[in-house]
Amino acid sequence: MIALGRLGLGTAPIGGLYEAVEDETAHAVVERAWALGLRYFDTAPLYGVGLAERRLGAGLRGKPREEFAVSTKVGRLLRPGASAWHGAPDLVDYFDFSHDAALRSLEESLERLGLDRVDVALVHDPDDHFDEALAGSFRALQRLRGEGVVSAIGVGANQPEVLCRFAREADPDCFLVAGRYTVLDRTAADELLPLCEEQGIAVIAGGVFNSGVLAGGDTFDYETAPPEVLARVRRLRETCARHGVPLPAAAVQFPQRHPAVATVIVGCSTAEEVAENVRLSTLEIPDALWDELA
Repeated sequence: MIALGRLGLGTAPIGGLYEAVEDETAHAVVERAWALGLRYFDTAPLYGVGLAERRLGAGLRGKPREEFAVSTKVGRLLRPGASAWHGAPDLVDYFDFSHDAALRSLEESLERLGLDRVDVALVHDPDDHFDEALAGSFRALQRLRGEGVVSAIGVGANQPEVLCRFAREADPDCFLVAGRYTVLDRTAADELLPLCEEQGIAVIAGGVFNSGVLAGGDTFDYETAPPEVLARVRRLRETCARHGVPLPAAAVQFPQRHPAVATVIVGCSTAEEVAENVRLSTLEIPDALWDELA
């Protein structure tokens, strides 16, 4: 598995995940990430139905290609329609986990990114399409890895169960686990992370703020957080405060402590958010807090 650094940039927000983002703001996000030393960038056709890939590619244009790593995803293609993403083009995504669709998807991603290769290619959200994704998309990525077109392949998903199946039935280099190994939701620790550690599968931890509820928002899993989740977050915040630590700092650093986790990605919609997340990732946290959270 290629080195990705301990912190990377997720690009769903600059694709208009929660609100419309101007081109200049998106460019500033990528520039600030680069200036602060981030060299791993994760994107997907889904994010802004291609907008995030285009903006990331524009932001990386002129940067030394050997100095950064990009991951994108296959399993969704785009067609005309009314987009649900803020400020995005009139496109909608649809699932297609076939072999040929994966090749087409990656080719279209490279065109949007303005790159001749990506470093990591992931099958995106195959939870309800495991057999098709294994026989189609994943086999296509295996072929591309064998040809040296991509350096590493894997799967990105929110549910650990499907990732465990891929770990046992395929040969992934890495997984992107979104929102399931956080200071709030540790579902992936039960089975997935030990399995990855045993098999040498690198874990990319995403969604570390659980859609915003751990960063001061009220959204959990992309929906309004229920009262019981807000109550748990309040208790976590109080625990962190007793040790003089902001909860978002614990949220960023918690996944990094597991030996199976290779990197953490944070999504940012402004350059200021990038700077704050980098600061949180380097804030000193006492062992006593980790002991209490454990």
